[in-house]
Amino acid sequence: MGRLAAVLGERTALAHFGLRENHLGDDGMEKVAGVLGGFKALAHLDLMTNEIGQERAQSLAGVLGGCKALAHLDLGHNSIGDAGVGRLAHVLGGYKALASHRSQTSVSGARMSERE
Repeated sequence: MGRLAAVLGERTALAHFGLRENHLGDDGMEKVAGVLGGFKALAHLDLMTNEIGQERAQSLAGVLGGCKALAHLDLGHNSIGDAGVGRLAHVLGGYKALASHRSQTSVSGARMSERE
C-alpha cells in the first residue's frame, strides 16, 4: 500500500478512485487518506469493504473536506460507527454535487439521509 500511496501522491487530477474490497484496514486507509486531500477534482470514491474503522473514517472525513467535487462516496460494509458517520455527514453535508447524487451515496451500508 505504501508504493500505491507514493504513486498517488504524484497525481493531482484524479477524478475517479476505487479500491473496493481490498481489505485495507485502518493502516492501509491511513496511507491512502494521506494523499486523497490533494485530489481537488475527485468526484467518485469507492472504499466499500475495506475494514475501515471509526477512527479512520473520522480522519478520512477531514481529508475529504478539500474534495469539493465529490459526487459519489461509497463506504458500505465498513465499521465506521456512529461517530464516523456523524463526522462524514458534518463535513460532506454542504457538498451540492454529493447531495444531488444522494441515491448513490452509502455509508455503513445504509443511505445517507435526504437533504434539500
